[in-house]
Amino acid sequence: MRASETGAPETGTLSIEAHADLRNPSSRPAGTLLERANPLSKLAAALAVTLAVLVSVDWVSSTIILAGELLLLPLLRIAPLTLLKRIWPLLIGALVGAWGTALLAEKTGTVLLDAGPVLFTSDSVAAGIAIGLRGLAIALPGIYLLASTDPTDLADALAQKLHLPHRFVLGALAGMRLVGLLVSEWQSLGMARHARGVGADSGLLTRVRSFFGQAVALLVQAVRRATRLASAMEARGFGSGGRTWARTSVFTGVDAWVTLYGLVLAAGALTAAVAAGSFNFILS
Repeated sequence: MRASETGAPETGTLSIEAHADLRNPSSRPAGTLLERANPLSKLAAALAVTLAVLVSVDWVSSTIILAGELLLLPLLRIAPLTLLKRIWPLLIGALVGAWGTALLAEKTGTVLLDAGPVLFTSDSVAAGIAIGLRGLAIALPGIYLLASTDPTDLADALAQKLHLPHRFVLGALAGMRLVGLLVSEWQSLGMARHARGVGADSGLLTRVRSFFGQAVALLVQAVRRATRLASAMEARGFGSGGRTWARTSVFTGVDAWVTLYGLVLAAGALTAAVAAGSFNFILS
């Protein structure tokens, strides 16, 4: 299905040119390896590395997987600084998690810092580093998937290959199409509030209040838009009957390489952790 058929507005330029044959993916303009891969192969690779990170709480496997994920950054065609601007909340969350774990973890090993209630040991710091790296290693595959996947291709793959219910697929497609609007609406709300003088005070408390007020306004707009879109889709018959799909979702040799990369990276990280003696099963 094309985004226009779901009633969802286009949020950006698609990677598919108007003259391309939609039933023959090989005829589409070539992108990077990740962009040309089937969304399901990227999901499989992301699932493999995520499970590997979740299985063990150690810094060795997390570091290897995180390094392997960063090696794919050029395939996203996103500048490192741009990516940093997008994921800065994740970085802050990882730092907070690492600090809290290092502060509260069992105090074994060599004492590194003893300042009254603040006590850090080599083992507690290692645990904190592992938690921080794990958080980033788990988050990056999802970011990569969203950045390199057209929502319509993902919907085609879910419906044609996994045979998921079309109501779920079309709802997910419409939701993903609307996600891009949240960014532009957030900017519009910010400029409108600034023009009215809301939050113009440089005080920290005023800025915090303005942020939450703007967030509530964005939430209200998102709920209203989703309600209107759901009604429009029901009126056009998307909630009943069978569905046909304009594009044919296929697997190619690129998908084998993408899936293999995820499996090899996950297996190599766990093997290295076992060899280094840092493997720590999550349930142990």
